[in-house]
Formats: sequence, structure tokens, C-alpha cells
Amino acid sequence: MSTDQYRTQVANIQNSIAKLQGEKAKKVDAAAKAGKKNHDALAAAARTSSASTATSKLREATRYASEQAKAETEVGKIEKKIADEHKKLVTAQKRLEDELKRERKRQDTAQARRVTEEKKVVAEQKRAALQQERVLRNLSQGLSRHENLHVQTALEIERLKALPEKITVVFFAADPGNDSTTKLGLDEEARLIAERIRASEHRDALVFHTRWAVRPRDVLQAINELQPTVVHFSGHGTNADTLVLQDDQGNEKHVSKEAIVSAMALGSESVKLVFFNTCFSFNQAQGCLQHVPATIGMNRDVGDLPARIFSAQFYSAIGFGLSITKAFQQAKALVAMETPGEESIPEIYVQEGLTEEMLTLVRPPSL
Repeated sequence: MSTDQYRTQVANIQNSIAKLQGEKAKKVDAAAKAGKKNHDALAAAARTSSASTATSKLREATRYASEQAKAETEVGKIEKKIADEHKKLVTAQKRLEDELKRERKRQDTAQARRVTEEKKVVAEQKRAALQQERVLRNLSQGLSRHENLHVQTALEIERLKALPEKITVVFFAADPGNDSTTKLGLDEEARLIAERIRASEHRDALVFHTRWAVRPRDVLQAINELQPTVVHFSGHGTNADTLVLQDDQGNEKHVSKEAIVSAMALGSESVKLVFFNTCFSFNQAQGCLQHVPATIGMNRDVGDLPARIFSAQFYSAIGFGLSITKAFQQAKALVAMETPGEESIPEIYVQEGLTEEMLTLVRPPSL
């Protein structure tokens, strides 16, 4: 049964009890009235001196006593019915209370289930919102990366466009004296460099000039005339930090480190690299660094073969668009393969703050 049915049952029993209470009250009243009449009749019979009157009053008293007894009997029956109804009421109220408890439990269970479901919905909505936020953030980051890549690409293109369409390399060679034991294969080095440049991707972007039997004045003359990007010295160097050039008679002319540095400082602003492919030239390279972005020198005496291999591969890498530093590393790698142990001789020096892009010399023809 439902709670409404139990409530109706309780109400019906309560109404029945109320009705019985009303009937009981009437019977109690009737018994009281009959008892009073019985008492009055007995009193009247006792007072009268007439035998007939006394007899009549006694009959009345007997009748009223019977009515009183009957009414009291009816009251007893009604009280029993009331007691029975009270028992029924207690049982019905207990059932109603139990059903109310069960209903409250069902409601509490349903409420707990709803709360759990609502929490699940809220959690799912939160997860969905976080997922959407992650997607939007990733999309935004992707767009930002794409935009940054686009900007970087545009900047790289502009940087490459800013490079000269052609760069000039001037190769200064000096090998004075007639001692065949110290004679260098400078012509072979120049030939190999030119050959490797011609085999490179951007060969048309490199212009290779050579100057032979170089005297000191020939250096500044060529720099002023050619406006080179790279100044290359090949020949002899000494552990006294001098570069060996020639005089007008073909004899050795030792040029001090300070003089070379001064010449580079007063040379063309177009120079981006000074390359000393001579023995003991690392101090000269370091000295020139204050005036040009990058320099290369040798930290001890260097053999003719590794010197040629190193310089030829360096210019080949430049011709393929590599930066000065990457071309240097590639050239060292080839020396390590061809003449192991000699790859530690070349040294590179780069001004602080310069990036790989800033040290790239060749502009691709397509730009």
C-alpha cells in the first residue's frame, strides 16, 4: 500500500473512534439519566404513605434501573469497540510510519543518485571544457607557431635577400725563395679551391680571384680593387707571428701580426672573413677578429696536403650555402678522414653575438 492509502486507513479508524466516542457519550448520558430517575423514584416511594403510590414508584425505579443497566452494558460494548479500534489505529499508524520511512529512504536514495548523476554531469562538463580549452590552446599555439614560422621564414628570406648576389674571395699566395724542400703547392691549392667551387650548388655566387708572389702593397691594392668578402692568405708563417710575403726581388718579407691586423682594419668594410692558411697563424687570426666578423688560423705548423684539403672543402661548403662555422667544421671533418691527427690544427674565431644566419655568406640565386 502507498502512504496515501495508509493515511486514509488511519483517518477512517480515527473517524470510527470519534463516532464510537459520540455513541458512548450518549449511552453514558442515558445511563446517568436512568440512574437519577431510579433514585428519584425510590425516594418518592420511600416518602409516600400510600401503598399504591409506593408500589407504582418502585415499579418505575425498577424500570429505570433496568434502563441504566442496559445503557451501562452498551457503554461497555462501545468501550470494547473503541479499544479494538485503538489497536487497529496503532497498527495502521505503525504501518504508515514504516511506509513513510521507506518512502523517505527511497527519496533519499533517489536524491543521492541525482546528486551523483549531477556531479558526473558537472565533472563531464568540466572535462569537456578543459578538453576544449586544451584544443583551443593547442590550436592557438599551433597558429602562433605557424605565425612565428611564417615571420621567421620571411625574416630569413629578407636576410638572404640582404646578402650580396655574389661574394668575392681573393686568394693571396706567396712562396718566396728557391729552396725546393720548402716549396709549397699553392697553385695546386688554388686550382683545387676553384674546382670545388665550380662543383658547388651556388657556384655562380662565388667569384674566386688569385694574386701570386704577393708583396705587402699588393694586399691593400687587391682589397681596394676587388672589395672582397673573404681574404685568404696561403704560404708561410712563423712562430714569431709573422706572415711571409715577398719583396720586389722575390725574397722573403716578414710582415708582423700588428701590420696584418692594421691592414685588415684599414681594408674594405666588405670583408667578413680573413682566412690564414699558414703555419702558426692563430695569433694573427685572433688579432684581426676585432675588425672582421670571423677569422681562421692554424695553431701550429701545418702540412701542405691537409692545408689544401681543408681550404678546398671549406669553400665547397660555402658554395653550398653553409655558414662559416659549419663550413669550418665540415672541412675539419674531411681533414680527419684524409689525414688523421691534422684536424686539430685549424682554429676559428667568431665575434660574440653572431648567429649561424649572420655568418652565412652566400645568397641563393632564386632569391
